[in-house]
Amino acid sequence: MEIEIDTGRCIGAAMCTRHAPEVFTQDDEGVVELLPGGAARADDPLVREAALACPVQAITVDAG
Repeated sequence: MEIEIDTGRCIGAAMCTRHAPEVFTQDDEGVVELLPGGAARADDPLVREAALACPVQAITVDAG
């Protein structure tokens, strides 16, 4: 599985960091970023929840 982030779509709602704080963080402008090692957790159910919770669909989880 692979986590894809469209930083251009991100509005800083922080739903991702609430659902999967071990995987996602936000930069100084509030844009989502993967934490180091976060990509390795793509199969974590909380990552899928974070993607579904994103109000602008900035995060997708691809089965690859």
